Amino acid sequence: MQTIHRLTLEDALVLLRAAEEEATRIGVRQTICIADDGAHPIALHRMTGARLTGVEIAIAKAFTAAGHQRATHLFNEPPGGPALPGNEAFGIQHMHPGRFAVFVGGFPIVYEGQVIGAIGVSGGNGEQDKAVGAAALAAFETHVAGALAR
Repeated sequence: MQTIHRLTLEDALVLLRAAEEEATRIGVRQTICIADDGAHPIALHRMTGARLTGVEIAIAKAFTAAGHQRATHLFNEPPGGPALPGNEAFGIQHMHPGRFAVFVGGFPIVYEGQVIGAIGVSGGNGEQDKAVGAAALAAFETHVAGALAR
């Protein structure tokens, strides 16, 4: 038997708020998706003015990070990114057409060593998407620590 931790909507809202605050701070309009451990969206937020295409991209990034339990940019980071030509996972994105993202912006949400969900961020360049994702994950850690202290 194992204990399963689950993200709640309240948890997802903490992540969304922090992501939007960071996106606003750095001046980029983002779409943010929070998914559960089964890679199903819990919450989706498209900031005013964010690209329409960002919705599906953010969902795909969250799907990939939750389902494969790793940040999406790790698939293509040289020198050994597994999705790069000649490596073992080259073409993996074709296994789930339109749902598997092998570029920056998807991050697993980890609690007590267990992936309990993911965040997908779309709308900025790679560094901006990473910054927004990192801010959301940091806010989640603070949220969890505060809940445990009560």
